[in-house]
Amino acid sequence: MIEVVCAVIENECGCFLACQRPPGKHLAGMWEFPGGKVEPGETAHSALIREIREELCVEIAVGTALAPVPWQYERAPIRLLPFHCAIIGGRPLPIEHERLCWCAPRDFWKLSWAPADLPVLEQIRRKCTAQST
Repeated sequence: MIEVVCAVIENECGCFLACQRPPGKHLAGMWEFPGGKVEPGETAHSALIREIREELCVEIAVGTALAPVPWQYERAPIRLLPFHCAIIGGRPLPIEHERLCWCAPRDFWKLSWAPADLPVLEQIRRKCTAQST
């Protein structure tokens, strides 16, 4: 099983950073939380910091983990490890993505998300609903 990390980055307005996968890549055009594979010898935290630096040119602080998401893609099974993160340096740039957008939880469903990210969206939605009650 491939370990994959992703950053759930929320801004001060309560919107979350979504990244659109570029043409020519697996799941091209779909939206995802940024991140990538954990390389041998890396921790999930160090992999996430490296991936976000490479993909978005920003520095992050890795916060609490969300529930892992096991997912079976055609290519291979993955275990998606989502973490709440905060940008502590720089502004996100779409280095490895087609586009970036800040998306409010109420608008999540307006984007076409990568399937493995859907359970993460649901975790965020539940948390936001619980906080508003």
